Amino acid sequence: MNILFASAEAHPLIKTGGLADVAGSLPRAIRNLRHDIRVVIPAYQSVLKQPEKFTLVAHLVLEGVTQPVRILAGRLPGSTVTLYLVDSPEHFDRPGNPYTIESGAVWPDNAERFTSFCRAIEALSLDAAGLDWQPDIVHCNDWQTGLVPALLARHLPRPANLFTIHNLAYQGLHDWKAFKKLNLPADFWSTEAMEFHNQFSFIKGGLVFADWITTVSPTYAQEIQTSELGYGLEGLISHRADTLTGIVNGVDYSVWNPGRDLQIPVTFNARSLSHKIENKRALQEHFGLPVDERIPLFATISRLVEQKGIDLILDIVPQLVKHNAQLIVLGSGDAEIEADIRSAVKAYPENVAAFIGYDESLSHHIEAGTDMFLMPSRFEPCGLNQIYSLRYGTVPIVRHTGGLADTVTDTTPKTLETKTATGFSFDAATSDALLAAVERALVYYRQPDIWQQLVCTGMKQDFSWKRSAQLYIKLYETIIARRAGEPIAESA
Repeated sequence: MNILFASAEAHPLIKTGGLADVAGSLPRAIRNLRHDIRVVIPAYQSVLKQPEKFTLVAHLVLEGVTQPVRILAGRLPGSTVTLYLVDSPEHFDRPGNPYTIESGAVWPDNAERFTSFCRAIEALSLDAAGLDWQPDIVHCNDWQTGLVPALLARHLPRPANLFTIHNLAYQGLHDWKAFKKLNLPADFWSTEAMEFHNQFSFIKGGLVFADWITTVSPTYAQEIQTSELGYGLEGLISHRADTLTGIVNGVDYSVWNPGRDLQIPVTFNARSLSHKIENKRALQEHFGLPVDERIPLFATISRLVEQKGIDLILDIVPQLVKHNAQLIVLGSGDAEIEADIRSAVKAYPENVAAFIGYDESLSHHIEAGTDMFLMPSRFEPCGLNQIYSLRYGTVPIVRHTGGLADTVTDTTPKTLETKTATGFSFDAATSDALLAAVERALVYYRQPDIWQQLVCTGMKQDFSWKRSAQLYIKLYETIIARRAGEPIAESA
């Protein structure tokens, strides 16, 4: 198959969140399965400053864009995947991250910026850029590409398309004044198209017009059909339920592998767990905590925002201290949450430590050196740290939501007997429910044989990108066959 993968970011060139990890890893896995997949992202200023070499391959004159747009071609770093950059200097040649200025406020012309990006994707999809290549399917991701299925719907023939929701909380909403500047068809502003409560919704374009919709875990696919997590779009998503699939994101085990991870003090695997204890001692020492392998060590690595349930963790700090446990926090975000974490460190210096900010090497060391990882998210479309934790022998304690529900098997007498238990989960988004799960975990932590079984079962789990890529390929084939009117194969 020929596949065009459209994303606003892709690791390692540009990253603000999990979308970049997907765009940097899934296409490589699909390419390794011998499909011609090509990635397209905007040519941000920071991307063009990197040492990667890109060649000018096309000029595009796009409706509503005052200057010709250049298409640059190169390779996704570390792969043989072709990468296209949409070089529109008036939209992307600026400092700051892809969506916000350096102060943190959103770019006021984001609607125009990503409309130009979507129009370029439209041209590439229809082989209107003169590249003599056309995709069989266009895989769009999140609101920044939500306009593409709507634009393609106006063409016949056209390639099939798929729209992936990574986080429905971010919808790309803009007012009527912004819409009028986009030179889009007038009928896009309608409830049947992309108008949403008197705003123009980019993400609704993908939900209404895409041939198929996916999201990043089966449970999240169900949750976004509810009023709690549907953000007013649950009716539309439920209406599309027969063309909605949840596929868990993969992780890159060449990067997240304790057996050959050069960013941790001592490598280890399931047969050399004594080396994990060495990582624990080194981590305690690094953070100035009492060095004692018998002390249960908890950690969280997260954006410090309400979604992640960090407040629930802070609520139970006094109880953790009573259990003579230690807690390490790595992350940044909401200023009030950051202040609360600093207060907890000050109040309990022998039990709580934190690094406010982000450090990639330190995140690897934390995964390798802690006993239990806390993820009490209020919602979590997929989540990656619980998957990293499993591979590093760090038992995850998670709220039963989204991808956390799909990747962590709760410890019960039955799952212990069947040797399927990998962690601990709880339902209510409350500190009492989190504490109950923590105390349940501590009971098993003090039973070394059972704990080692838990750790080893977790380390054997396979959430590789190859597995996810195979599911996507099956789904692509289904969508293409459905669009062509051919007999439909079994869906992924």
